[in-house]
Amino acid sequence: MDVMETSFITTGDGVRIAYRFDGPSELPVLLLSNSIGTDLHMWDAEVPALSEHFRVLRYDGRGHGDSGVPTGAYSVDRLGRDVLELLDALGLRRVHLLGLSLGGFVGQWLGIHAPERVDRLVLANTAAHVGPPEYFDGAIAELLAAPDMDATAETFLRNWFPAQMLETDNPAVEAFRRTLRATKREGVAGSWAAVRDADLRRTISLIGSPTLVIAGEHDTVTSAEHGKEIAAGIPGARLRVLPAVHLSNVEQHEAFLDAVVTFLKEPA
Repeated sequence: MDVMETSFITTGDGVRIAYRFDGPSELPVLLLSNSIGTDLHMWDAEVPALSEHFRVLRYDGRGHGDSGVPTGAYSVDRLGRDVLELLDALGLRRVHLLGLSLGGFVGQWLGIHAPERVDRLVLANTAAHVGPPEYFDGAIAELLAAPDMDATAETFLRNWFPAQMLETDNPAVEAFRRTLRATKREGVAGSWAAVRDADLRRTISLIGSPTLVIAGEHDTVTSAEHGKEIAAGIPGARLRVLPAVHLSNVEQHEAFLDAVVTFLKEPA
């Protein structure tokens, strides 16, 4: 398998974006977009299987991992444009896209505003709109006043995984805990603002790419109802509900991979 070390581009507004490739260069490119509070390593367990079929492109969203951390509110529009600038810098005209949670918001934005760049689209554990805005305002203020990310990290983990995974020394959970604690508060706050201000419920009807929506039956962050709403709003979209909480790629690893690869490999 061809593997690149982490590389970087700089966006038009001066933010460094980290990325890496995995898989043979002759395969079609699959772009993976992450949730808030994670970096490109959230897909480490999935990359070996995905890279048998695709040239996998992962990146750290602004505010996360090795990418730059500008202060202030981000927007889904800016996060989507980060991806377009990354694709342009790499000379990639068209890719498959898999986005989870915030990455699903980015995927929807790209499907709406840059349909010529998206071949097939997988939207996992995400929503077209999450409210109310007052919730995010309070969470942002509390986070920025906190001494560190420790309390927020534990809240994220409780929202991401079932209790039985949290009650054991699960190595997957520990890896996400370390990443959360290392993430800059400004990156999480800026990303929360992007979700707070996003409402794609009307415009997702413009998405023309073949789309698979994956929802978690027990997800309390972006519920199965949110997934159903997206699937109903995108013409021809399919819905797959997995018995999972929020990080369905981790909790339902094999079923998640099977759904994604089967959908992306189907004949046109």
